[in-house]
Amino acid sequence: MIPDTADTALSGLLSHLQSVGYRFVTPTPETHRRVTGRDPAAAARDLRGIFGWTLPFAQDLLPSALFDRLLAAGFLDGEAGLCRSRVRVSSLGDRLFVHSAYPTTAPDAVFFGPDSYRFARFLEAEIAPDAPVRRLVDIGTGAGVGAIVAAALVPGARLTLTDINPLALRFARINTRHAGVEVELVEGSGVGGIEGGFDLAIANPPFIVDPAQRAYRDGGAMHGGALSLEWALAAARKLRPGGRILLYTGSAIVDGVDRLEASLRESLPAGCSLRCAEIDPDIFGEELDKAGYRDVERIAAIGAVITKAVDPGAGTG
Repeated sequence: MIPDTADTALSGLLSHLQSVGYRFVTPTPETHRRVTGRDPAAAARDLRGIFGWTLPFAQDLLPSALFDRLLAAGFLDGEAGLCRSRVRVSSLGDRLFVHSAYPTTAPDAVFFGPDSYRFARFLEAEIAPDAPVRRLVDIGTGAGVGAIVAAALVPGARLTLTDINPLALRFARINTRHAGVEVELVEGSGVGGIEGGFDLAIANPPFIVDPAQRAYRDGGAMHGGALSLEWALAAARKLRPGGRILLYTGSAIVDGVDRLEASLRESLPAGCSLRCAEIDPDIFGEELDKAGYRDVERIAAIGAVITKAVDPGAGTG
């Protein structure tokens, strides 16, 4: 497949959905399973059914030119005389984002869901409109949600998006172009591929214990908190004086203790301070039935703000 063919098809999809006022708020996978499980034989009746609920659909529900482009680019599958989309489109306010279709079981799946909405609200609450940000790095950008939300708050900043997943970078490229946001993309984990420093890093890392070790989901050791810790510490070492890291993630609470927050406080480089708060005390409760969470009482969504002190003896640089 020629990459431009895929990009053109998905860009056309976003433009069409924007023009007809498409909106779909994406729930958790468990909620999606429950809703669509009410009628397993249901077919889509509208665009929300096709690109939101990922239901099978009849070809005539889409404009023929759009259908042909999506089919040629490999984003539609045939199923018992119907079709099913391999991509999903979610709305966040007036913005639209293309990402992987439900269920996100593939190793390179790109996830969008309730955490994306919480992440966006966290950024909007923490980034002042006049923040002196010359360079922003969105670590593990996924579909590009963080960068697009932050771009409106830091006009003129250089935006660098990183991800280990090439498909995520493709979706992020398409979503940022649709939003009119200019970015540079870097393939790699964390900030390892970033040259130079930055004033603001934002991140919504994977934080679930995933035996399949899917990149979008698996947070590693510490009940899924290891990757969040790794990214935060690596970013702190490259942070310019006066800069900040805005980390939205999930943290396993064991015996009433947020182990991730404790590890951050113990391990941050000298000159860095931490402010941490729970955004939601109980998320993804279904994970607690799994072996990796036997000693965990809840998973909390947390917002961590790491600030690097300004060296009073140094220039602004």
